[in-house]
Amino acid sequence: MLKGIDPVLTPDLLQCLAAMGHGDDLALVDANHPAARIARSTASRTLIELPGIAMARAARAILSVLPIDDFTDDPVRRMQVVGDPSAIPEIQKQVQAEIDRAAGKRIELAGIERFAFYEAAKSAYAIVQVGDPRGYGCFLFRKGVVFGEAPG
Repeated sequence: MLKGIDPVLTPDLLQCLAAMGHGDDLALVDANHPAARIARSTASRTLIELPGIAMARAARAILSVLPIDDFTDDPVRRMQVVGDPSAIPEIQKQVQAEIDRAAGKRIELAGIERFAFYEAAKSAYAIVQVGDPRGYGCFLFRKGVVFGEAPG
């Protein structure tokens, strides 16, 4: 256990998030996503599983340490509903609320068609799959920069 670190952030997940660079994407996906297959194509070839965790809870934990890229127009993306791309399912509304809370402002979720999302996820740094079975719980978070002082 570490002080101040959300317990949902497993050692493997923390290592993955720390290893990502500015501009790398993290795919956060639901239990229905073909994550094992797609993870083999990611930069790290990593699949991190959080089987007992709901999507919004996982997003909250990840966003507690992952800065969102503010140098791009679409730093957070969602899988669009097939046949109704403008629809926003409850799972996406819940993640939107976590993104806005973490950012301290509204950051719109850009929509990506289902198969285009699968292709984009292959270019992610890694895949994090939660146990949430609700459909269209698939997101891409682009890592931003943490600015600070030079080390002593």
